[in-house]
This record gives sequence, C-alpha cells and structure tokens, in this order.
Amino acid sequence: MSELPRSPGAPLRIGVLCHPTYGGSGVVASELALTLAEIGHEVHLFSHEVPPRLARSPGRVLMHRAQGVPYPLFHSTPHDLAITSAILDVHRAQGLDVLHAHYALPHAVSAYLARAAAQADDAARAPRVITTLHGTDITLVGNDPSYAPLTQFVIRASDAVTAVSHWLAKETAEKFGLSGDKGCAVEVIHNFVDTKWFSPEAGSPRHPCSLRTGPTAVHVSNFRPVKRTPWLVRAFAKAVGARPANLVLVGDGPDLPACRELVRELGLNERVTFLGERDALPELLAPACVFVLTSSSESFGLSALEAMSCGTPVVATRAGGVGEVVEHGVSGLLSGIDDLEGFAANLAELLFDPARARAMGEVARRQAVERFARERVVERYVDLYRRVLARAPRLS
Repeated sequence: MSELPRSPGAPLRIGVLCHPTYGGSGVVASELALTLAEIGHEVHLFSHEVPPRLARSPGRVLMHRAQGVPYPLFHSTPHDLAITSAILDVHRAQGLDVLHAHYALPHAVSAYLARAAAQADDAARAPRVITTLHGTDITLVGNDPSYAPLTQFVIRASDAVTAVSHWLAKETAEKFGLSGDKGCAVEVIHNFVDTKWFSPEAGSPRHPCSLRTGPTAVHVSNFRPVKRTPWLVRAFAKAVGARPANLVLVGDGPDLPACRELVRELGLNERVTFLGERDALPELLAPACVFVLTSSSESFGLSALEAMSCGTPVVATRAGGVGEVVEHGVSGLLSGIDDLEGFAANLAELLFDPARARAMGEVARRQAVERFARERVVERYVDLYRRVLARAPRLS
C-alpha cells in the first residue's frame, strides 16, 4: 500500500474482527486494519485464520488467530468463543478502545460478549462496539429465522452501526425495525480502494490478459450462486458470437464445476480461462478491456470498484448497491438483473468499441480516486470511533 500521513489526534487501540476470506468483508476489514496501523493506531485483528490480504502485507497489524480447541461435544470448533476470549486477553493486558466487528454474525456477537465481560471488570475501561454490515449478514444469514432475532439484538446493542451502501442501510432498517428510538441508526460508509496499488499502471504487457487475441473481459468472485457465473458465461457467448474475444474467470466456489461444463457445452474452451483464486488482482484487472459483474444481489461491488481504480470500465447488473459505485453510461454500463439480452449488448458494446471503453475507464479511475480512495474513507471510520468514544457508554 502507499504511504499515508499519520492520523490527527491521540492514537487509538482498535480490535478488528473479520472472516478470513477473499470476499468483500474480509478484504475491507484487512485493508482497514492495515491502513489504521499505517496512520499510527494500534490495531489487533481477530480471526480464526489469517486473512489473505493481511498475509501478503508487511503492515504492523497484530494478528490473533483464535481457532478454539476441538471437543467431542461440539460438532465444529467454536471459533467465535475463542475470538471472544482472545479479545478479553488482549483487553485485560493492554486495553482496547474500540472493537470493530465486520459482519453481524458471529463477530458482532463476539464483540458484544467481550464488551459485557470487560464492563464486569471495569465499566469505564470497556471497549465500544462498532458493527459494519457487509450484505449477506443482513440479506441472507441474518434474515434467516434461525438468526434474525440475534442479528437484530446485536445491531441494536452496538455503540454504532455502519453499512457499506445506502441500499444496505435501507434494507437493514426495514428488515430489523431500526427506526425511531429502537436502536442505532445505520451510518453509510462506502467501501474503499488503495488507488496507488489498484492503478492503470499495474498491468504487465506479458500478462495472459494482454497476450490473447481479441478483447478480454475479467470476472472475480467466489462463484456462489448469487454471483451467477453460469449466467455470465451465457451472456458472454451471446455478446461475442463468432468474434474473437476472451473471458477470464478468477476465483473458486460451488458454481465452478457448472461453469466449466457450460463452457464445454458452448464450445468456448479456447475463449474462457479459469484462473482459480488469485490475490494479485491489479495485475489481472488493469490489462482487461472490461470488468463484468452479474450478481443477483450485491451490497456494494468491491471488485467493481477495484477494477474502476485500475481504469477498467464495468458492465454489471443493477443489483443492490452497485449503482452507488458504477455510474451508468459514465463509468460503466448497467442492466436489469434478469436482462440477459441487455447485459450481453452492453458487454459487446464495450468489448468491441475500444475508444468508448477507454473513455469510460478514464472516468472510472477518476471517480475511484475522488470518491473511494482509502485515505478519505478510513478517516471517516476514525472520526466515527472518536465520536463513539466521546459519548456515554452503552451498558450490555
């Protein structure tokens, strides 16, 4: 990451809780932790594995890998309880000002339990709890009847709650009745990108994306059904017809076998490349002509923002908060969630009109720098921490 100036004010002691994933919540939490440490704060990250973005960085984040101990009575190891205990160990030894839980379950629950235990020790010294909602913790997991009451409780019990898009904030308020005096208002703090790392200069002229014949589209995801990668393969086939073009699919997940089979059925073996999970994303995104996103639900679209920062325009479905990132007709092209014909037409337009694709890519880069640069967004989180610390504590 690029070097940033130190944050004004006294350094804070911050605990970050997150899933160790390649997905949005794990990426944002890791990059936030690294940036907070870079600008002068003491940062501890708690997870049951080391997140990929943290593992590749030399940043000064103190990693606490809390996996718990297997026990015959448990069907699975209770990582959430081990994380709670690890937080208490650190807080009792060194003190923590803030616990920032990314994803409502289980991390907001772990943070709440740690705060309650710390209050029993010394209420005045207990850390505050900030919960950041990323999407499926509200729309899928948290909304399931098995978890909805607990999700609602920990949101209301948090000292502050943020969402990564206005769309997600609205969904949360509607699903969990957060209007009026029933709990925290949800503050919107969009996701961010390191615009120095994700830049148009990141692409190598000898990268596979650059060496192919014809224009190249790139997709990055975890291949879950909500990402609709088989739908994307069909749209790509319809968009290109017999014209030379390529699709590079980055990631892994449950829909990968179906995608491979569909590629064989449609005779696209020479045009579609499966790269698997990769972390060197700027080198993949910058050489591409277009980035494609076909989700049926998307709270923000972090991968689209990373592509925009590389100067690559986006063709996407108008799902959830994507429209808050990609401006239709300006930094990319959007279509209805189930509009396969419209999506294919948009993809063909940018694949085979390089001048328009370049123009949109330049605007996409400018918008990423002006609206979503990490230094701008991370300072909003620091401001939130200080505002919460200035208020009277919320008792568990």
